[in-house]
Amino acid sequence: MVTVMTNCKDCRSHLPDLLLDDAYTTTHPEYKEHLDSCAACRTELVELRSTFALLDEWKAPELSPYFDSRLQARLREAVAAPPEGLWERAKSFLLFSTGRQLRPAVAGALAFVLLIGGGAFAGIHGITNGSATPPPQASATVNDLKILDNNVQAEQQLNQLLDDSTPSTDEGAAVLTT
Repeated sequence: MVTVMTNCKDCRSHLPDLLLDDAYTTTHPEYKEHLDSCAACRTELVELRSTFALLDEWKAPELSPYFDSRLQARLREAVAAPPEGLWERAKSFLLFSTGRQLRPAVAGALAFVLLIGGGAFAGIHGITNGSATPPPQASATVNDLKILDNNVQAEQQLNQLLDDSTPSTDEGAAVLTT
């Protein structure tokens, strides 16, 4: 026969079985051995047995014969009576409802917040006036510099054309003499 060592934690987890089933110690002798050797676990089992003995002696008070009918009447009145005001209705709705009715509204509000937050992050700021903000205008100084740069480029192109339009003698062409 193999002996199994049990600790107090394991024995305490089996105390309800030991308390309710007298044959449990015969099928699991390791717990009986532990109870014989451990005073703390044995004391706890004795206290549980005395508690169960007190509960067996206790008698529930007798209910009035009309208790059920009066309770049902009060419940019907409470269900039929509307809450007193707007704040009272809101309070009772939030306290006693499961919140299933609010889930679509909360999901929509969360999606709206994410959409606005994502739009702000992406740089879309024209939501309030319906159009995107116009690109910034260049200053007058920048415009003048661009014009001057274009003028310089045009002058260079004209100089190249003038240099190309001067008659040049071809070295390989025959000279006509009459």
